[in-house]
Amino acid sequence: MSKSPIKFTIEPDAKAPTLKRLRQLSRLLDNAITIPGTRVGIGLDPLLGFIPLGGDFLGVMLSAYIVLEAARLGASKATLGRMVLNIIIDGLLGAIPVLGDFFDFAWTANEHNIKLLEEYLRFPGQSKSADVWFVLALLLGLLLVAIVLVALPVILIRLLWQALFGV
Repeated sequence: MSKSPIKFTIEPDAKAPTLKRLRQLSRLLDNAITIPGTRVGIGLDPLLGFIPLGGDFLGVMLSAYIVLEAARLGASKATLGRMVLNIIIDGLLGAIPVLGDFFDFAWTANEHNIKLLEEYLRFPGQSKSADVWFVLALLLGLLLVAIVLVALPVILIRLLWQALFGV
């Protein structure tokens, strides 16, 4: 008795609506509101960064959803790897107090990731789609990064508190 492979990809007819939904999510996260008189947009992701401890975690998890859907659309390992790298850069550099908040406004990881996905979908036959285990490993890696983004500030605040008050 042979095992059937796990169905992880989206049917071709469903790709366009999925891509449209991912573009909308990306816009919401990176450029929802355009500053009047400029081409600069502000999204939910940099605003989430202002929430102490959990904001960066939420931003990484929302961005991870785009990676998951890209995998379901059949994106290659290389494409997914670059997408995850964009999120890690966004999450880790965005977690730096004050400077990270400015970085979050400038670095639009989700917008970059949508462009990577669209580029892959234009020429899908050039590389093989990622398998389920690879995608799970990437998502687990993003979860660990998100946990670090919560734990690191807590540890730093505790160390600072001990240094200042000796408690």
